[in-house]
Amino acid sequence: MSREVLVRQAPRPYRTLAYGTHPDQVVDLWPAPRDGAPLVLIVHGGFWRAEYDRRHIRPMANALAASGYAVVAAEYRRTGTPGGGWPGTFDDIAAVADATAGLAARHGADPRRQVWVGHSAGGHLALWAASRHRLPEGSPWHAARTDAAVLCLAGCASPTLAALWDLDEGAARTLLGGTPEGVPERYAAADPGWLLPTGVRVTLVHGTADEQIPVAMSRTFASRARRLGDPVALVELPGVEHFALIDPRSEAWPEVLAALAALADPAR
Repeated sequence: MSREVLVRQAPRPYRTLAYGTHPDQVVDLWPAPRDGAPLVLIVHGGFWRAEYDRRHIRPMANALAASGYAVVAAEYRRTGTPGGGWPGTFDDIAAVADATAGLAARHGADPRRQVWVGHSAGGHLALWAASRHRLPEGSPWHAARTDAAVLCLAGCASPTLAALWDLDEGAARTLLGGTPEGVPERYAAADPGWLLPTGVRVTLVHGTADEQIPVAMSRTFASRARRLGDPVALVELPGVEHFALIDPRSEAWPEVLAALAALADPAR
């Protein structure tokens, strides 16, 4: 199965809404199937590169909508597109995160029951968006602490480690315009691991057979978060590869749904 999900055909969204003037500054929307449904914001992966866009998560988005969630799938400027990388990618994710409560209210979802779901590099961006209250108040991305929870799927939780491990031939260095040694201030602002503790509820789900992002990435993030007192859960799936976590046909999908349901309804 593996990468097949990236090109699988799936129904188009109910609506596509712009949040900026660039063609990539849009979100796809699947509205709430009932009043008060939780809202799921999906941030897709692809090592922040232009060759991967939000279309590859349509099977996932449709499956979540069928499971009772309102779904927003975010697009954003990526490296290789005008304005992508530093700082444009972060400008876009911050703008989407700021808009989710309003989107939820306008489309029948409960803005108090949000889960931001990120896969791969999208996991990094979802974690970062939920960490913005830890940025200096002078930062253009600083925001009040969110009530949203984060589900990080096979996440590239640390661009610092991604750079040091040379994941995807320097993807993190391309995103941030240099190495951790060369532009340390960018890594300090962009790496969720350096913004801990956040107090945000986070669940990391990672397969042990992941060849794109080693499970050690999530283990390292979870260990640091727990040492600092954050409520971070880590679910390791033996033998599961990278793309299974966004594939509704995979054996891993029930684990993803269970983790999402727990975050969407903390009383469960």
